[in-house]
Amino acid sequence: MIPSDETLTQSGLSAGGTGSVLLIACGALAREILALKSRNGWGHMDLTCLPAILHNHPERITKAVEDSILKHRDHYESIFVIYADCGTGGQLEAACARLGVEMVAGPHCYSFFEGNAAFGAHEDEITAFYLTDFLARQFEAFVWKPLGLDRHPELLDTYFGHYTKLVYQAQIDDPKLIELARSHAERMGLAFEYRPTGYGDLETTLAGWARQSAP
Repeated sequence: MIPSDETLTQSGLSAGGTGSVLLIACGALAREILALKSRNGWGHMDLTCLPAILHNHPERITKAVEDSILKHRDHYESIFVIYADCGTGGQLEAACARLGVEMVAGPHCYSFFEGNAAFGAHEDEITAFYLTDFLARQFEAFVWKPLGLDRHPELLDTYFGHYTKLVYQAQIDDPKLIELARSHAERMGLAFEYRPTGYGDLETTLAGWARQSAP
């Protein structure tokens, strides 16, 4: 059973299964990874997720990932990390290299969901605010409340005045999620762009790791 978004935000997901490979991921990616595992029959790959809310404190991500690798490495033949840089300033990449663990390439999940090459070609990326399926559902927990906008809506322009649009990168085709993301854009006073990305480089990276580690 997939935990609720609230659980994935605050607690993550404990490792489970009998596979020989462990995927250590951000809780914001759990549903997508589990969907890909099921669709492709990657039963030899287990999943554990760190709390997604760590993204509000990127300085904590590297140590949390490192601790998880050290906790699990004696129980698995291989470990892969499903984080991009995610605001760690290269520290996560350095830690994974030191521990001999591969991770997903790219600056953040917005980039690898779209495909790093395609995302890098956008000239207006700096003025776009991005949401994924998970963040569309968890907008209050990740954006509105942490920034205090539920208590001080007058700060909206202070935080988002330099943005011109909200880009919703959709992993699945869900009209309700599209309308939810659109409502977030309206609330922020931003233009809305719907961009169906699917799983992007996440899927191709996982497929490569699955072939590499297949029993």
